[in-house]
Amino acid sequence: MANSKQARKRARQAEGRRVLKSSQRSMVRTYIKRVIKAINGGDHAVAMAEFQQAQRVIDRIADKDVLSKKRAARLKSRLNARVKALAA
Repeated sequence: MANSKQARKRARQAEGRRVLKSSQRSMVRTYIKRVIKAINGGDHAVAMAEFQQAQRVIDRIADKDVLSKKRAARLKSRLNARVKALAA
């Protein structure tokens, strides 16, 4: 355990950030699952609407450095490719 007052505070802050970020990562995963479910459903319009919602969430979480910018771009690119393939 941390011995100094400063180290104890840093440990408290790190724990708070960990809880918040894990919640935000979970939210991103939920939105991704919603897009995949819509794609598997076969309806392009629904899949596109879900993708647009997921895209906003992914960008917002990437801006907060919960996800890296590159990982966010990769997720969006792969989801978008699957939605486009559904239209064809």
